[in-house]
Amino acid sequence: MRRILVILTTALTWISGIDAAYADDQAGHYALNADGSRDCTRLIASGNPDYPPYLWKSGDGRTLDGAAADFLKRVGELAGVEIDVIQAGSWSRVQHNMQEGTLDMLAGAFLTAARLEYMDYFFPAFQGTRTVIWTLDNLDLNYRQWSDLQGLEGLTVIDNSFGQEFDAYAVENLSITKVPSLEQGLKMLTYNRGEYLIYEEFPGKAFAARQRITNIRSYDTPVSTENLYLTMSHKSACNTGALRGRINRAVLKLVTEDAMKDMLEASIQRWGESTN
Repeated sequence: MRRILVILTTALTWISGIDAAYADDQAGHYALNADGSRDCTRLIASGNPDYPPYLWKSGDGRTLDGAAADFLKRVGELAGVEIDVIQAGSWSRVQHNMQEGTLDMLAGAFLTAARLEYMDYFFPAFQGTRTVIWTLDNLDLNYRQWSDLQGLEGLTVIDNSFGQEFDAYAVENLSITKVPSLEQGLKMLTYNRGEYLIYEEFPGKAFAARQRITNIRSYDTPVSTENLYLTMSHKSACNTGALRGRINRAVLKLVTEDAMKDMLEASIQRWGESTN
């Protein structure tokens, strides 16, 4: 069994290397004007590729599909810019690209103090989420509060945040192994390589269904409830007050109209069709 797990981990690490290659290939390849300056009528964005129904890798392997991508593209239309939502590697790699400025925007991120150091947030949030505890269905942790997780071996995805308060509590009090992807985390959970997994409710259900993982359960009490925001890298050459103002007006308009509701319903349908 241990040998199988080593092979699995090695294979997934190799896949992560491919993701990094995609990031190198696409991130930073901006449209330019004739004089070599940035063409800020076209922006490059990305996000967490393991995040259905909000984001997932499209069939071409070069772009991201999902409700968050749809929302960001619609924001671009209203703000007078074209936004390409590319597949730029793992969630960890995407955040690194935002720090470097080789991506302009993220199609969804939680608000944390650390992330404020390298990107601007657009308000209001465009979607609310719930993060929950996942275990095998034959295990009942009787989870009610964070302290119930002390002494247990947990799993989560690298560079995922579940809110500033919980992140700080986890560092001080919990034992959590970080893995490259949700897929690996779910597989490790089913192989008893962790007693629980922390991840968001809707994406966790969607990904488990696609992987035909049926022997897991989630708990009603959330670890945290957080909001998703669109963001822009501080180092983007197109990050100007004028453009941020246009984008923020577009976000406000779409949130006021509850546009995400229809986009999410359509995205759920596309995700379901892609699993068949």
